Amino acid sequence: MTAPVVSILLPVRNEARHLTAALDSLSRQTLTEWELVAVDDHSNDETPSILVALASRDERIRVVSPTIPGLVNALNAGLAHCRSSIVARMDGDDIAHPRRLELQHRFLMQHPEVGLVTSRFRHFPRAHLRVGMLAYETWQNRLMTHEEMMRDIYVESPVVHPSVMFRKDLVDGVGGYRDMGWAEDYDLWLRLAAAGVRFARLPETLLFWRDRPERFTRTHSSCSAEAFRACKVYHLKQQFLRGTDEVTLAGAGQEGRAWYRTLAAEGIRVSRWIDVDPRKVGRMLHGAPVMGTTDVMPGEGKMLLTVGTRGARDAVRHWAIGAGFREGVDFVCVT
Repeated sequence: MTAPVVSILLPVRNEARHLTAALDSLSRQTLTEWELVAVDDHSNDETPSILVALASRDERIRVVSPTIPGLVNALNAGLAHCRSSIVARMDGDDIAHPRRLELQHRFLMQHPEVGLVTSRFRHFPRAHLRVGMLAYETWQNRLMTHEEMMRDIYVESPVVHPSVMFRKDLVDGVGGYRDMGWAEDYDLWLRLAAAGVRFARLPETLLFWRDRPERFTRTHSSCSAEAFRACKVYHLKQQFLRGTDEVTLAGAGQEGRAWYRTLAAEGIRVSRWIDVDPRKVGRMLHGAPVMGTTDVMPGEGKMLLTVGTRGARDAVRHWAIGAGFREGVDFVCVT
């Protein structure tokens, strides 16, 4: 078999219902010099037989069956079997646009300074999508440049895992995937960003991301709000909050209080709160004063923007920048 131009890493567990459609979308790719490393994560439905049957007909498909179950182990086992220096992720229930591999690979070849490229994506089916998922789709698809993705990297995962194509040596260089109790992909993006890897997004919609009640991101504890906050604090302590044992929180609502608890568990004290609600200003919250937006100035310590109200991030960021705070230096948006 000729060495593949792209290795497709596809971990799969009990995806018999949707797997054939996902694999059909790969068979229609305009870039044909690929290999599929399909990792069967201890499925107990017809997934293994589907994979074996396809592999018997297409030499580009290889099936890996690791002895230890779990998504992170499946990802690392599959990554080790990828023969190309360029790896595309894919899940067993999503659909790839026919030109996805072609366009992403071409971009990486034309931009050697970029280590990871994603694209716009679209949820499907649309009929019962929640407001939050639609907002996430809109937000992420707006982040077109590396700088925009890095600005919001502590807000949420700035890329959809099955939409990415990356340089394998860069992922290997930061330790591959890790099981830390939170989303393994978000943890990887934060480590790649800290290592200086540049991200990019193509303007085309190249991944169709299937939404369903049993989806991993909806059901697994590693994708809970609490797990995401813990992940963010872990990485903030190594970057923005390194050497800091106290912080200002801009937002004294429910989300800000949740951040207070996560920070306290990591030994970081909230020294003051900032809020626009006159009923809160002047009070004490968890032993720290609640101050108005005109009562704080740049240079008085690190600040996290934790306003949880939907759509409020842009307004709070506008206030902070207008008041002279420097994003990434004086403050970071985390909600």
